[in-house]
Amino acid sequence: MAGIKRNRLVGAALASALLLSVLSGCKKEESAATLVAQAKQFQQKGDTSAAMIQLKNALAASPEDGEARYLLAKLSLEGGDALAADKEIRKAISLKYPEAQTMPVLARVLLTQGKFQAALDETEAAAKQGGAELLCVRADAMLALGKRDEAKAVYESVAQSQPNFAPALVGLGRVAFLQRDPAAATAFADKALAAAPKDADALLFKADLLRAQNKPEQALEAYSQVLVAHPAHRSAHIEKAYLEIAAGKYELAQADLVAAKKTTPNSMMVTYTQALLDFTQGKNAAALESLQKVLRVAPEHMPSILLAGAVNLNLGSMQQAEQHLRKYLEKNPENLYARKMLATTLLRGGQTPDALAVLAPALKGAEAPDVQLLALAGESYMQARDFNKATEYFEKATALEPKAAALRTSLGLSKLGKGDKSQGISDLEAATALDSKSLPSGIALIRAEIGLRNFDKALAAAAQLAKTQPANPEVAQLTGVALLGKSDAAGARAAFEKALTLQAGFFPAVAALVQLDMYEKKPEAAKQRLLALVEKDKKNLDALTALAGLAAVQGQQDEVTSWLEKASAENPDALQPAIRLAVQYLRTGKAQQALNLARKLQPAYPSNSDLVELVAQSQLATKDINGALESYSKLAGLLPKSPQVHLRLAEVHLQLKNEAAAADDLKKALALQPELIQANTMQAGMLVRQKKFDAALAIARLVQKQHEKLPAGFALEGDILSSQGKSALALPLYEKALALGKAPGFAIKLADAYRHNGKAKEADQVIARWRKENPNEPAMAMYEAETSLMAKQYPLAVEQFEAILKGNPKNAVALNNLAQAYAQLKDKRALATAEQADKLVPGHPAILDTLGWILVEQGDVQRGLPLLQKAVAGAAGNGEIRYHYAAALNKSGDKAGARKELEQLLAGGNAFPQADEARALLKQL
Repeated sequence: MAGIKRNRLVGAALASALLLSVLSGCKKEESAATLVAQAKQFQQKGDTSAAMIQLKNALAASPEDGEARYLLAKLSLEGGDALAADKEIRKAISLKYPEAQTMPVLARVLLTQGKFQAALDETEAAAKQGGAELLCVRADAMLALGKRDEAKAVYESVAQSQPNFAPALVGLGRVAFLQRDPAAATAFADKALAAAPKDADALLFKADLLRAQNKPEQALEAYSQVLVAHPAHRSAHIEKAYLEIAAGKYELAQADLVAAKKTTPNSMMVTYTQALLDFTQGKNAAALESLQKVLRVAPEHMPSILLAGAVNLNLGSMQQAEQHLRKYLEKNPENLYARKMLATTLLRGGQTPDALAVLAPALKGAEAPDVQLLALAGESYMQARDFNKATEYFEKATALEPKAAALRTSLGLSKLGKGDKSQGISDLEAATALDSKSLPSGIALIRAEIGLRNFDKALAAAAQLAKTQPANPEVAQLTGVALLGKSDAAGARAAFEKALTLQAGFFPAVAALVQLDMYEKKPEAAKQRLLALVEKDKKNLDALTALAGLAAVQGQQDEVTSWLEKASAENPDALQPAIRLAVQYLRTGKAQQALNLARKLQPAYPSNSDLVELVAQSQLATKDINGALESYSKLAGLLPKSPQVHLRLAEVHLQLKNEAAAADDLKKALALQPELIQANTMQAGMLVRQKKFDAALAIARLVQKQHEKLPAGFALEGDILSSQGKSALALPLYEKALALGKAPGFAIKLADAYRHNGKAKEADQVIARWRKENPNEPAMAMYEAETSLMAKQYPLAVEQFEAILKGNPKNAVALNNLAQAYAQLKDKRALATAEQADKLVPGHPAILDTLGWILVEQGDVQRGLPLLQKAVAGAAGNGEIRYHYAAALNKSGDKAGARKELEQLLAGGNAFPQADEARALLKQL
């Protein structure tokens, strides 16, 4: 009770002091001095929080009190709040508080924030005045910058003038340890403790030495001794926590961090260590939150940058992980852990060449080979499909750890990749012999045997693995795949069902059963199987996505959209379902909805390249070409080494009529990938438009050399010759392209070349031969029907388009063209057919033109004219559409508008089928 009364009296005294400071201006200095004195008393008793409160009260009474600012800076620094300490010490300096006291604190504040060079620069003038404490802090900064000799000279100079000055002795001990002289380091630590037995830094350094010498138990005891002398010592708690984390004693580590937080709640290092503890326990989201707090205060804190890289890697945020790890490695190029972590990040992000570049310095300079490093190199070459190199590195890694089943498995897979099937299988079998319980090794062997169509061997391997992994559903599922390979559908179905008994809802097994159902023409059974999963778990992303896929196979696009909308709605925090939905919106002509959804996602994922690309595609679809340019430019910043992004930029620049910028984009794409067919083709096309045919032909022949077994180069040369009116010379090139490619596009080019050479019979033979060999291929059927339409063979065209629509009733192009043929035959079905096409693809200029013109010709100008106006807005360069619009204006009575439209159209010089009719109409007007 006496203690309670005493606390109340102290509280009353403080309240009175505060009240007097408010009421009487002349008493301010006295009140501030009293509060500072009380703060010092609290600090001596170890009550840092109360001391800080009193100092803040003193500053409220007297903001210009330099001593209060200085003391608050020191306490803030001890509490780990470097930003607050920085603010207060600079204020104390501005108030002319003695440099001998402020400068060491400023240097320590900057050191804590990782601003080592700033610590030297900002205290250089003060250092000329001497002062052992400042000199030692500056030497600490030099040591952190790797200036070991300079730091040592400063420590020695201080030690000569003050032989028992503990900070100088500890500094020399650190230098000795860095010089790999632990005995000398220990001697310096002992000398420092003999001079100052309770010096916190000396005690801590001794404990650090024990920890560095891999004596964790002794180190823990030493850190505990620090806490005996200094119960509120934050660093001792943190260092204990590090050791406890390493030992897997997470509860003890958390207890030490809680203790550290009590005395220094805003400590950057406590927050960092909490992040490390969370990361170690797999709590990556919590770890990231802590690291973001640290990096806001100290953006150059290297341990936090390294840990942020690892955390982001675990969270799948590859770009952020790469950014942090590259930054760390720039400052610490010898850190092998960071190098391996960055390589892993790049591999997971598909950046194989970059991963190999990151690994190269370590692979060249490794004195003692690192197994993980060699394995990463092997994995990198596997991704690069250089299986010989991959095998080389996996063999080196396996030689170092011959009993590692995982390495033997990777070695086997690399040998399979380079075509050494026998030895590859042998290594996979050896891996399973090394560890019969190894699931990855056993699964790899089963998959390899299935891939080689050795289904009986796959079944034998699965049976062997099932002995040690009887409850694993993947083993049962792969058994089903092998049985399916043997055409044993019933046995496969039973194996898949068994997998589901082992793990209800195991999706690979569900997917396999769905495929079986579809193969047996039981789509409803397949759907019900997936619906059963959704009934049990409405958020089941795999099932919802599969239902969308099932609907797509059946041509039910509205249902596809519905399922993808449900998948996104039930998983609002997942990015991929939302991206799939936006892509579906684009696919079904709902470009604005796609753009709205993509923009809604952007604030949460500002640097996600897939999302940025989706925004760009949506902008293109909504005719926002400048917006698409901005988005693709951002994507190029995110993926500077992607030739495809530069290719997209070139396409956008071409739409904006900026051929010079497009040419630069194509140069960048080809610098990254010289054999990129699309870029070479676009470059050749630009040269053709500039009438530089020889240069275009040179590119076509280069493509032929780069891809001699592909049709692209030969087709490109044929196109260039055709553009010059040299169809006869193009014929053999199209023949070769068709022989290499067997694609309808090449057959169509060949047929067109024959027609331009007056060889209609040969053209018809090409078409007939293709149709005979590919009876169900739709592209040639469309070409044949469109040829009939252009030749004004309307009855034949109607017959051909109707046949196409029997196979695909929702083919909007076929419906549009059929409507045109009907209209020419005065068939009443023309209007309904055009309306059906417009319903499938709303707002398409060609369909609007067909529908509008049919209406005008039927006398419904009021309805047809606005449709034609929209068509012109969407396709201003199409002469036929503009002629239809002018004719409609004339029929509506707007002769002036019709005359103006026809004059502009004919002045453009573009050829179009109705040019003669347009001239005749203009004469009438």
